Amino acid sequence: MPFIPHTEKDTREMLATIGAEEIEDLFDEIPAELRIEHLDGIPEALSEMEVSRLMRERALQDGSPMCYIGAGAYEHHIPTAVWDIATRGEYYSAYTPYQAEASQGTLQTIYEYQTMITELTRLDVSNASLYDGASGLAEAALMAVRANRKVKTGLVLIAPGVNPVYEKVAQAISGGQGLRYEWLPRDEATGNVAFDELPDGREPVAVVVQQPTFAGTLEDVDRLTDWAHAQGALAIGIANPTSLALLEAPGNWGAEGVDIACGEGQPLGIPLSSGGPYFGFMTCKQKHVRQMPGRIVGRTTDLDGSPGFALTLQAREQHIRRSKATSNICTNQGLMVTAATVYMSLLGFEGIARVARQSHANTTRLVDGLCSIDGIERLYGGPYFHEVALELDRPVGPVLEALGRKDILGGYDLTAWAGTDALLVCATETKTASDIDTCIAAFAETMADERRYE
Repeated sequence: MPFIPHTEKDTREMLATIGAEEIEDLFDEIPAELRIEHLDGIPEALSEMEVSRLMRERALQDGSPMCYIGAGAYEHHIPTAVWDIATRGEYYSAYTPYQAEASQGTLQTIYEYQTMITELTRLDVSNASLYDGASGLAEAALMAVRANRKVKTGLVLIAPGVNPVYEKVAQAISGGQGLRYEWLPRDEATGNVAFDELPDGREPVAVVVQQPTFAGTLEDVDRLTDWAHAQGALAIGIANPTSLALLEAPGNWGAEGVDIACGEGQPLGIPLSSGGPYFGFMTCKQKHVRQMPGRIVGRTTDLDGSPGFALTLQAREQHIRRSKATSNICTNQGLMVTAATVYMSLLGFEGIARVARQSHANTTRLVDGLCSIDGIERLYGGPYFHEVALELDRPVGPVLEALGRKDILGGYDLTAWAGTDALLVCATETKTASDIDTCIAAFAETMADERRYE
């Protein structure tokens, strides 16, 4: 995106227009004792060439390791066209459309995104995205409280397969508003919900279930969704959008489907990029639409019969008193949504299904190879998508450190979650057969080196 600086003449004219003599006058409201003359530790200014070289050198420090981590962020192939389009000036600088009808391009992009997300989740309505998947759960829980007014407990029950980071973020965001989050019992044999131990009579306002689970297993989402509704609760489903090309969509779980679905949109064309930015998606049933945070765009026609787009619904947000707001979402991660829209448009449903199938096949090859090594076996049986929890006969940390020295990010340490030495591994469509064989060989060499664990 080009940088267009103001000339000294431009600056003088703008200052004169507002009646200021110099730029410092714009900050005269800041008390003198709070202002500093310089910033300690900040080096001297660099030229554009020097900055470019510095950033290239620092980027190279990350190296190019093979990544098998997963656990909520996934390395998928992103067609070059996705970000070539998303970083065009008209998309890259697009902001929340306050004058909505004058922003037809932005509105159409959001409309197309919402259409595709509702098709993936099989629910009626989508908003224009959230900050990330974890905050999406917090927003879904707050939305459930507003929509399920007959339940006053503020209790949200969470299936054991939900990403623990999501629970922590949801607690941080909404705990101060009276919501309580409690974990449902876990079946240690499967890692999923222990249905025989489910509590009755707790009057939860919502029940949260994730599919695939944090440990990579597949939960009985139909049974758990029906149980939630039998308790008088709304059902909230968390899903990996790529998996929805193969697995049953949240809108079809159980007899009635979930009421709200949310999750992390990063797999849809967003690079790992050292942790973000990402975006969260959210869809719901039509009857809950007025409690959904964010904006909803609809397609319409003007007086001449020409098609156009408009803000069909704008939930109570920053335009009113904060304490009365449904949410305080503003720009809605618009750039990430643009990239995801381009990604889904390029691949189509069948393309996403091919990505999902190849990811599953690669994970199967990886897990079969790793489980042939002494000291490694699956932690849980049963079907999976593209992540699997493995149990090791030794601490996971030193194994991952040794693999890191071989330029392999070997997985996510699941020990704290599982209560045993466990590792979560993931393979996506980006891995070749040679890549997987290299990873398996590196694991075998590392596991055979007993000296590391004496």
